[in-house]
Amino acid sequence: MGPRRTAHRNFAPLSPEFTHRTTMAPKGGERKPKVDLVSRDYTIHLGKRTHKQTFKRRAPRAISAIRAFAVQAMGTKDVRVDTKLNKHIWATGIRAPPCRVRVRLSRRRNEDEEADEKLYTLAQLVEVSSFKGLQTENVDA
Repeated sequence: MGPRRTAHRNFAPLSPEFTHRTTMAPKGGERKPKVDLVSRDYTIHLGKRTHKQTFKRRAPRAISAIRAFAVQAMGTKDVRVDTKLNKHIWATGIRAPPCRVRVRLSRRRNEDEEADEKLYTLAQLVEVSSFKGLQTENVDA
């Protein structure tokens, strides 16, 4: 007689259908990009996304954090970072990207007809004097 399949020594043996892992569908499923073209201003807290990172990885990690934020917020995999935003992140060097940055995320149509996706997101810098009291705002583009 082989080993008994039990969840714990004090409980009854498990039935065979529960001994193998069951595969479940992902919670939200495949997220589709929204069709409407929209622009929103977000404040991204880069400090918490680059915290405890090696100095030589901070600015690159900040750029990839902006990309990841845009993918999650806009629902498009294609994210393009504007040169002004890139220069703003790198202005103080690789070690010290800004703690917060105000970003305008614009969902736009892809001009390239052979592209995999119909829409892309453009991330642009919005210069502000203070981040106090700012919230996400829809912008007429």
